[in-house]
Amino acid sequence: MELWGVLITGVLVSWYVLSVNGGSLPSCAFPAIYNFGDSNSDTGGISAAFEPIQAPYGVPYFHKPSGRDCDGRLIIDFIAERVKLPYLHAYLNSLGANFRHGANFATGGSTVRRPNETIYQYGISPFSLDMQVVQFKQFKARAAEMYNQAKYPYEKDKLPRPEDFAKALYTFDIGQNDLSVGFRHLSFDQLRAELPDIINHLASAVQHLYKQGGRTFWVHNTGPIGCLPVNFFYILKPDPGYVDQYGCVKKQNEIAMEFNRQLKDRIIKLRTELPEASITLVDIYTAKISMIANAKNLGTADPLKPCCGYHVNYDHVWCGNKAIINKTEVFGASCKNPSAFVSWDGVHYSQVANQYVADRTLNGSLSDPEIPITQACHKQ
Repeated sequence: MELWGVLITGVLVSWYVLSVNGGSLPSCAFPAIYNFGDSNSDTGGISAAFEPIQAPYGVPYFHKPSGRDCDGRLIIDFIAERVKLPYLHAYLNSLGANFRHGANFATGGSTVRRPNETIYQYGISPFSLDMQVVQFKQFKARAAEMYNQAKYPYEKDKLPRPEDFAKALYTFDIGQNDLSVGFRHLSFDQLRAELPDIINHLASAVQHLYKQGGRTFWVHNTGPIGCLPVNFFYILKPDPGYVDQYGCVKKQNEIAMEFNRQLKDRIIKLRTELPEASITLVDIYTAKISMIANAKNLGTADPLKPCCGYHVNYDHVWCGNKAIINKTEVFGASCKNPSAFVSWDGVHYSQVANQYVADRTLNGSLSDPEIPITQACHKQ
């Protein structure tokens, strides 16, 4: 079955889950989305703060670079579409931004905890989750001040209404980079011991936003990080036992699953600590691993091979970059058909993969509680 056919099937599943689990509940009519995360949901933050993301990023769908580490749309874009809101502008984007329907505080390379390395070493963003929450608080206060001081309607049009913050949807997709940093600096046992602290920092962010009036939270767990093609750029022939049944780095995925188990337990506690909050935990891991496991049946290319970039043996040119290899300039170009690939550039998923995941999570079938995102404001 072609992947697009599977996407249509996902829409049918969405209708079924909606009719079974949430048919009696009204839609939430979210006026805004406030997103916190890393490159999996960054719509232009890191590109505005540092060097802009260049073509071919964004070109296949947006026909130009869009500030996204993807050929097209991210899961956060499909979330916006599903709740009938415009795509989010990055908080850090100073020109042409419209924040009436929310803002995106995510930046590529962000971690839950504050980083101990710079963006120039391994691409880790200085805007960790606690900084994103600080930015949100400043944004909220400044927006209210400007809104109340505005004398004419056009001055308010691009600002959030103060009453909308309590009705907004607050989304999280972060934690993957904390694991990748850990894989570089710690043993697996040491990293496993750090997981509770990472998760408590994430929970603290939710608590701070709750104190700011947020009530509806949509939290992604982390994906199968061991399945990112970048893991195999310099390991062409893994040792026996290094990979799992999907061809992914076994121990990395085990850490990701443990992270998700602990995150689920912490979310359960958060629900008792924040009695007025509706907190939905979304199983992104299962959606992504099922796509990787069924890649052949879905008609996609090898999920461990990226669409964009030059990767031949031990010679690697990152997507959109140039390098001299064997005295010849090589460009990390896009493949001809990005929609046939799960991985866009070796670290980030393609648009069609993001749509696959969105179609299997926004309907509530992989959520706890099982409720579609359009009804996530209703406390279960």
